[in-house]
Amino acid sequence: MNSDNPTCCYHEDEGFSCHEAAEPSGLCYWHDPRSIKNKPDDKARLEAFARSGGMLRGISLKRANLTGVDLVKHHAKTGFDMSHAELYRANLQGAHMFNVNLEQASLMKADLRDANMHCANLTNTNLLGVKWKGAKIENIYTGTKIKQERMARKADRLGEIEIALDYYQQSEEIYRDLRKAADREGLFAMAGHFMRNELIMRRHQMPKWSSKRMISKSIDLLCGYGEAPLRVIGFSMALIAICFFFTGLSYGEQIHQFNFDNSISQNIKLLLNCIYYSVVTFTTLGYGDFTPIGYSKLVAAIEAFTGSFTIALFVVVFVKKMNR
Repeated sequence: MNSDNPTCCYHEDEGFSCHEAAEPSGLCYWHDPRSIKNKPDDKARLEAFARSGGMLRGISLKRANLTGVDLVKHHAKTGFDMSHAELYRANLQGAHMFNVNLEQASLMKADLRDANMHCANLTNTNLLGVKWKGAKIENIYTGTKIKQERMARKADRLGEIEIALDYYQQSEEIYRDLRKAADREGLFAMAGHFMRNELIMRRHQMPKWSSKRMISKSIDLLCGYGEAPLRVIGFSMALIAICFFFTGLSYGEQIHQFNFDNSISQNIKLLLNCIYYSVVTFTTLGYGDFTPIGYSKLVAAIEAFTGSFTIALFVVVFVKKMNR
């Protein structure tokens, strides 16, 4: 490297390095966190820098004023790579950032009102306090878990309860903001996804063995907080399958009950009869050909009540899902 023209010292472990001319800080203008990019020509300079192939990974746009900036990589299948970028409190109102890669970046408290964020990659991105009003967020990808949720679960595993609670609270706020933004844009399926994650994060803030947390977990398992009708079906099938096989039924004067002394064909026939009777009980049809005996009477009462509730729940969840 020529000492008279030093290059930016920004380097990532993944092998990415910036080759722009360095300023006295040792970093180029765009990677220097001490340079606030709010000059009148900074927006045009950034667009030119991006289109000339400049390295956008890790750039520092903290508190930058970039209203309406166009960072769309036109006529390309992939967008600009802004991984690890710092955009804390950046003014990006009306920005065009279609398909941009912001993996592991920070958008904390950034202003994205009316910005175009279609297909943006926000995996492991800090989204706390982002202003989403009017933002176009179709097909954004936030990963299976947002950054704060990953950190919360890690702290939870390490026994750092206070730290975990703080991150769970942040996660709930982020999911709530995303849910509201999706609702405003008419993206109801996406809003439902974020709503469920919001409620999961709220549940993790409750005392571990509290009744509220256990009820919340049960609702999640049963129907995904109203967003997973297939879970209701799965619960129904599981309930139908296990209710009467070991407790026994009566058909006329003949007792049908599981026994290891029975032949395989007898136990298979018993299983089918029990499933048939369980379906009849679950749906409260009550044909009267089989009758419960012993503990089966209690099981039948519980299943009949649960079946009525579950069928009604499925209708509500299914209609809600279809309306989305």
